[in-house]
Amino acid sequence: MVYALIMAGGIGSRFWPKSRIARPKQFLTFFEEKTLLQKTIDRIRPIIPPERILVSTNSDYISLVREQVPDLPVENIIGEPVARNTAPCIGFASALLHHRDPDSTMIVLPSDHFIRNDDAFLRDLETCVRLTENDGKLVTIGITPTRPETGYGYIQFNDEQQVTSGDDIAYPVKTFAEKPDVQTALKFLQSGDFLWNSGMFIWKTQAILNEIEEHLPVLHHQVQVFSDDLKKNKGVMRQETLESVYSASFSVSIDYGIMEKSGNVVVVPSHFEWSDLGSWMAIYELQSEESDDTGNILQSGNALVVQSQNCYVDSQSPRLITLVGLQGIGVIETKDALLICKLDESQHVKEVYDQLKGDDFRSYR
Repeated sequence: MVYALIMAGGIGSRFWPKSRIARPKQFLTFFEEKTLLQKTIDRIRPIIPPERILVSTNSDYISLVREQVPDLPVENIIGEPVARNTAPCIGFASALLHHRDPDSTMIVLPSDHFIRNDDAFLRDLETCVRLTENDGKLVTIGITPTRPETGYGYIQFNDEQQVTSGDDIAYPVKTFAEKPDVQTALKFLQSGDFLWNSGMFIWKTQAILNEIEEHLPVLHHQVQVFSDDLKKNKGVMRQETLESVYSASFSVSIDYGIMEKSGNVVVVPSHFEWSDLGSWMAIYELQSEESDDTGNILQSGNALVVQSQNCYVDSQSPRLITLVGLQGIGVIETKDALLICKLDESQHVKEVYDQLKGDDFRSYR
């Protein structure tokens, strides 16, 4: 049986001031009526019903998940007591699914990405499922790059070999590359054998648990403790056990901990439009069709621009916002905070968020 794990534990610091600790970006709407989490789950409903969808999130956000996805069984929400990156998140969820269904196949998806062309996305997922079920591979989806992007990780694949299962085709992965500088990203683009790393994975739960045992022995021990507790309590997750095993685990990404080390990884090139929504610039670009003839996008009923191009305004404030003689500026206003930034530098908003830890600014996080 095929299941899905939606990872929804991030804080979305690059989307401050809209994204806050109390309600981070996966629980927000941007340019659609539903939140990013709701869209992620709706997207896979045609092939995976809610009873086979897990959501792993910060324990403080369990009530938000229940509010936004009321038909998701409460026992399918994993409340992470501390942040430990994606490997522990995936490891403990894999153990839970494997306990419920030892032959389970698992689709792992971030909760905060943008995808256009849902039908193509589902077809790619079904291709990946067939590949992993027939060949036992760890499968990831790579996005065909359209520009020398420095904000994404990359996957280099062996374009001279193919892994096939019937009509399904994937390619062996050579390397995973971290976010590059501009010149390196340009070389990746020109080489033709690099894809953007989407952070989406498909595998048998037994296969990923075997990889964790081989490459992450400390995490494997904690996963085993968690599994033993599930057996002892007839499949019921106990929060005290989660707190214990999470606290004893190291923070490590699944990419670094498993995917870069395993010799069993293949990639399927995507056939859909994708963005990881990593900055306000990404939001602006995805709404480019709504811009006026000077490239401005005004998500406000009280905004005027003069001699300004390619600017973005997002405000629900009744106050008038005016831009004069500006290029590529973002203005994002909430009831208690105002962000003004160059859109092409908006990934650095995270640094503003990091400075809000002090007592004078803590209430703005």
